[in-house]
Order: sequence, then structure tokens, then C-alpha cells
Amino acid sequence: MIKIELHAHTSDDPGDRVPHDTRALLDHAARFGYGALAVTLHNRWFDPVPFLEHAAALGIVLLSGIEKTIDGKHVLLINVPREAGDVRSFDDVRALKHDVPGTLVVAPHPFYPISSALGARLDDLVDLVDALEVNAMYTRGLDYNRRARAWAAAHNKPLVGNTDLHRLDQIGMTWSEVDAPADADAICAAIRAGRVVVRSRPLSWSRALWTMARMEIGGLGRGHVR
Repeated sequence: MIKIELHAHTSDDPGDRVPHDTRALLDHAARFGYGALAVTLHNRWFDPVPFLEHAAALGIVLLSGIEKTIDGKHVLLINVPREAGDVRSFDDVRALKHDVPGTLVVAPHPFYPISSALGARLDDLVDLVDALEVNAMYTRGLDYNRRARAWAAAHNKPLVGNTDLHRLDQIGMTWSEVDAPADADAICAAIRAGRVVVRSRPLSWSRALWTMARMEIGGLGRGHVR
């Protein structure tokens, strides 16, 4: 089983102020036993090539990715080529999946009360979305992931656990474990096939509020979940 995070941001993100760079993210993830990681910048494709040697030395499979905004909604495109940065519609995403079979489409924070969440739009995208995210930002008394779990069960879709990482200390809050070889295509195929388990625990209210406050100070109050 490979421990993975598929929703992480770095200082290269054009939309949010993030203090750590890619190498720091990889180093930190390695300390927590992660074996695969996708960097998903807002509307900017992440090229893993400059960091592959460093990632491999740490035992991490580094995946390309992007958190794309389409019709005002966020969607994670994982294991995709540079052309993913040019998609403008969900039909474009369908075409990308047709041309690049290894593409993984994940709905991030799908039912959180923010404008960028796919929410009810998911009902029109059952054919397109491969997995739904269980987001780390929740407490025992307030958990918007419940609707994601119910929707995924009703539509036979797997769940993946992500932190939507903007600060390094979010690592280890929520993650996925995937039954796959250490290979980007194999990891994405295993998730689509449902060979993935979410590991998560609710945050304390103090931890949730502290995390949210730091992100707001960092300029994240623009329709993101945190």
C-alpha cells in the first residue's frame, strides 16, 4: 500500500500565497512516509520533471497535476500533460481523458459550502469524475464530507483523502492508501478501480480554527476550503 496526497499547493501557486516550495514539500512528506504526491496549483499545470530525481531519492512518486477552475468550479486533474492547463470546459476534460487514458479526475471538497465546490453539478458529471475527495478540514461536529461519502456510495465512486495542503503541518491529517505499484499510471488506475482506502481523523476545533486563520491571513479567503 502506498500512502498518497493528491491535493497539495506550493509557492509556485499563482492563486494563493504558500510559504513552502516543492522540494520542502517533498522532504516533509517523506518524513511522514508518503510514497506518492501530486502538486495541484490553481490553474497552472505542475511539471514534475525538474523534481523527479529528488522525489525518487526520497521514495516518492511525484505526479503532475492542476486544480482547474471550470465554470467557477474546482476540479483536480492528476497525471496529466501540459495541455491540461488549456482546458476550459468539462467537455474539454472529457476529451483530455480520451486522449490521455492515465488521467485521474477528482472532485475536491465537493459539498463544502463554498462557490467553487461542484456540489449538485456532480449529478451531471458522473461519467467524468473518477473519485471524490474526503477533505481534512472537518471536526466531529461539522463534517461536510458526509455528503461526499453518501454520493460516492450511491454512484459507486471511490473516495480519496486529501489535505488540500497549503501549510506543511497539514501533512498527516488525512490521506489515502492505494494498493498499487510505485508508478503514476498504476496509482491512478488503482484509484479508479477502487483499490484505495481513506485514513482520516477529525480535527479539534482549536486546530481547525488555527489552520483556517493562518490560511486567511495568507490570502486564501477567495472561495477555497480551509
